[in-house]
Amino acid sequence: MTDFSALLQPDRGQPARTIHLVDAAGFPECVKRRAPADRVLLEAQRFNGKTAGAHLLLPQPGGAQFEVLAAVADTAALSPWCLAKLAEALPGGTYRLADAAPGQGALGWLLGQHRFERYKSQPEPRREPRMLLTEDAAQIGGLVRQAEATALVRDLVDTPAGDLGPAELEAAVRSTAKDWSAAITVISGEELEREFPMVAAVGRAAVPARAPRMIELEWGRPEHPRVAIVGKGVCFDSGGLDLKPASGMRLMKKDMGGAAHALALAGLIVGARLPVRLHLLIPAVENSVAGNAFRPGDVLRSRAGTTVEIDNTDAEGRLILADALTRAGEGKPELIVDFATLTGAARVALGPDLPALFVNDDGLAGQLLAAGTKVVDPLWRMPLWSGYDDMLKSDVADLANSAEGGMAGAVTAALFLQRFVPDATPWAHLDTFAWHPSAKPGRPKGGEALGVRAVFGALAARYA
Repeated sequence: MTDFSALLQPDRGQPARTIHLVDAAGFPECVKRRAPADRVLLEAQRFNGKTAGAHLLLPQPGGAQFEVLAAVADTAALSPWCLAKLAEALPGGTYRLADAAPGQGALGWLLGQHRFERYKSQPEPRREPRMLLTEDAAQIGGLVRQAEATALVRDLVDTPAGDLGPAELEAAVRSTAKDWSAAITVISGEELEREFPMVAAVGRAAVPARAPRMIELEWGRPEHPRVAIVGKGVCFDSGGLDLKPASGMRLMKKDMGGAAHALALAGLIVGARLPVRLHLLIPAVENSVAGNAFRPGDVLRSRAGTTVEIDNTDAEGRLILADALTRAGEGKPELIVDFATLTGAARVALGPDLPALFVNDDGLAGQLLAAGTKVVDPLWRMPLWSGYDDMLKSDVADLANSAEGGMAGAVTAALFLQRFVPDATPWAHLDTFAWHPSAKPGRPKGGEALGVRAVFGALAARYA
């Protein structure tokens, strides 16, 4: 992974090229302060400060060095992505901002230099790193950890399913946590069938090398508040016997995006040494097609003892999450958060950038929404509308795994999960896309962390 710590360093007065930020409102005054030669360049390049991300190199006397003039939306409130295009485009070297600390803008500076090139036979030529200096040395560690968490999600989601099955997802958890002094437990085989029967059922059609498993990690002091983080780990989703069309299957390598988010959030919690007892749970499966695949009309018994009639084998993520949420609740946590690439309905409602947030506690919802706004990692609250509970009725079992009719799909999926959360336990469910369908500065097309920084911000405020 990219060494982000080398790209953001304390400003101790070392030589560096200067970046002057300007917005549309401040551009006229900026022009007045520039030398006549600079004004000629500004006019020739039609630089007017209105196009955020645009920049211009202004040569200094002698021509060996230059300054940078860069347009941002608002110089008084730098967003996480306002410096990302600069980090991608500027020549290598060391830079500092002229009149401001980079703040959240440093995140985009770091991620703008991250590339996923594992499968490129001819990767892009290695460019000299662009280092940014900051006077806010105390913020560097947190920003670097946020960049590492985001890059971890991107790299895991971008990895093809052929190279990232349940076993490899387990290995990723072990590798990431190797320095955490954490306890890791993995349950598979016959024990999985007994302890987590719906996880076993969803994954049983996969070949033995891609057998299902439940991955659990615990970190922190036992006397601290217990926080459970759950992530959907469907390493590939064919839809099962209710087979997806080719267009729906194309991106299903990303169906373990919830697990990637949960693992990244766990890393942020540990890195910040939050005083919590962390319980990470990742049910890892591949939803495949074979003679022993679970079928529409089958009735599965969950870890909680609740019976579930299978209306659709392509609604498998909620089945494995149900067993994981049951296990999380057994530890009597103060809080449960789950991440899942769960429904297309959430994307129809909110598009790719906004995770749908379902919360059973108004106070927790307010904390999450406020944190998302503060760190520019937005969430959108959706209703746990109990009036739709009837959509999950089954004639032969306690409930069905999918509602008929196709309406309110994200809501009914969340209501299904809620059945497996202890009534008195605050719980948040994030139905996230984990993917950018098109590139933006600092955010390439492909896997993306959506909601991780928001949830971490809320947890940090709650437990700091």
